[in-house]
Amino acid sequence: MINYLLFDLDGTLTDSAEGIINSVKYAADKLGLAEPDRDTLRKFIGPPLAESFSKLLGMPQDEIKHAISVYREYFSAVGIYENRLYPWTAELLVMLRAAGFKMAVATSKPEVYAGNIIARFQLEKYFDCICGIPLDNEKMTKSEVIAEALKRLGVSDRSEALMIGDRSYDVIGAHQNGIACMGVTFGYGTREELLDACAEYIGTEDTKALLELLLRLHGFTFETLPPSLAAVTSGR
Repeated sequence: MINYLLFDLDGTLTDSAEGIINSVKYAADKLGLAEPDRDTLRKFIGPPLAESFSKLLGMPQDEIKHAISVYREYFSAVGIYENRLYPWTAELLVMLRAAGFKMAVATSKPEVYAGNIIARFQLEKYFDCICGIPLDNEKMTKSEVIAEALKRLGVSDRSEALMIGDRSYDVIGAHQNGIACMGVTFGYGTREELLDACAEYIGTEDTKALLELLLRLHGFTFETLPPSLAAVTSGR
């Protein structure tokens, strides 16, 4: 039985492409770099920033810390607000909380920014903890973030926990911590990427489909909801 759910943020709960892409463009301009093409810009969404600046822009290791600080000049003031919830995200969290799941956010975004985004959309009441990277540790991996989330949730039996995300980093990080991963296909990764990473579950094309699948894993469907959950649904 799955009792603990860990959610990625970008590409899973929120569509944050605009803010991240604009922040990368700002950093490239300030650093005197050519603006990356659209495909490269989209690849910045999800992975740790230090890795993206290195792999996608070929930036030397001794310049990455400065590049990230420039990126954050824009993101902390503007980019953080260029963001929106995916449809059905609020309904998803209301229903899952009512079903008794304990839930965490596990993101490669700085924890302070993740907390601000969750609070902006008034979702903090659904999560037992919000885990991200410290502002002074850009090299923290997704695996380390997931490990911290499991620790804060108090998970003792890893078979009871499930990571939910849209990129291979979510799948790999989950497996390195001994938990399964559900890959969503409405975010920024591809079905092929998730298959290659060996996600246990794949194929939720939107957030409503994700909710239906999670409820099925918990033994429910919309047609067979217990009264307490049916009341939550009708109230939304």
